[in-house]
Amino acid sequence: MNQHAIQNLTLFDLLARSWRRPSAIADLRFSADGSAVAFTCVDGTVAIAAVADQEPPESRIRVSGDLGQSTIRPREKLPAPLIATAAMGDGDVPLASYPASGFLVGTAAGEAVHLTADGNVMETLVKIDGPVVAVDHSDRAAVTAVSNGHDVFLSRGGGDAVRLRHGTTSSTEAIAFSPDGRHLACGFDDGLSIWALEDGAAPLRDISLSARPVSMRWNGDGIWLACGLETGGFALVGMTDGRADIVAGFPSPVRTVCWSLPENALFASGAFRIAGWSMTAPPLGGETSGALETGRAGLVPVETVAAHPEKKLIAAGYANGRITIAQIGARDELLVRPLGSPVTALAWSGDGLHLAVGTVDGTAAIITFPAQMFK
Repeated sequence: MNQHAIQNLTLFDLLARSWRRPSAIADLRFSADGSAVAFTCVDGTVAIAAVADQEPPESRIRVSGDLGQSTIRPREKLPAPLIATAAMGDGDVPLASYPASGFLVGTAAGEAVHLTADGNVMETLVKIDGPVVAVDHSDRAAVTAVSNGHDVFLSRGGGDAVRLRHGTTSSTEAIAFSPDGRHLACGFDDGLSIWALEDGAAPLRDISLSARPVSMRWNGDGIWLACGLETGGFALVGMTDGRADIVAGFPSPVRTVCWSLPENALFASGAFRIAGWSMTAPPLGGETSGALETGRAGLVPVETVAAHPEKKLIAAGYANGRITIAQIGARDELLVRPLGSPVTALAWSGDGLHLAVGTVDGTAAIITFPAQMFK
């Protein structure tokens, strides 16, 4: 490789291990122990990659003796191949992390199965009628929730699934446990239902919304729940005081929301810049004093966001394939990839050293950063 070609390499070229799947990446998850990443594809398959990097960036960094300048050489070896499953559904299948290095996958056959990091199906945890369209698992409460699009079922400790009895007849395609496993949020066509799960299961709150929730994320202590909506922005629900509001004004659908624990902040996709708010002044009732101007505004909408688990950083993937990492509340950005296929999924590993990426053209990638890059 000549010097000119090396100079034109992006951080993505230098730091990422990437693979190409036959269809678009729909979603991804790190395993609970951080040893593997699972990528779901719109063809119904799941592909798994080991997180351990055989050519870590630290081993490829060189510091010149005269100037003290650091450079990193490109990778010399191809990454180990992905482990791919057969199709488990007619489209992309729902995915959740499962204890240790495993994953929980919902299938078209109505099963929630334990998929190991080596691609083997070990057991069926839940069996219901109809295809599984949503799945989540709480390790802390040892409970699994699945939805067939109409009803939500709970299974405790691998026991028989029990249907949650709810008055609504609308579809349910988004579910999420609170971090402590004490509450379950279920999104419907016309709103949101939150269930209390201690001593059985009982409906706690029903919240009417203007559009269907497509993604739901609790903050770290379970006090707040944010829901990206199919249209019209996102909903924010406070569990302590019962407040709920819709944050509107987004030019594109809010496909993802995420929480920064170090900054106590909420972020959402769907704007022409990284949209964020400090939860010291939540964006309820038109409140804007907590807005965090992060990164640079542009002409292309943000498709997905992921907050670093330990540092005040936020990663963003754009509709034009651009990937950036920004310091929360500042304009500074690290350009990881300038262009490419639209980004569909982003997630940080628990130690913050790896950023997993999925795109429309089927690219699945793990970007491994040198430890000294984010001081």
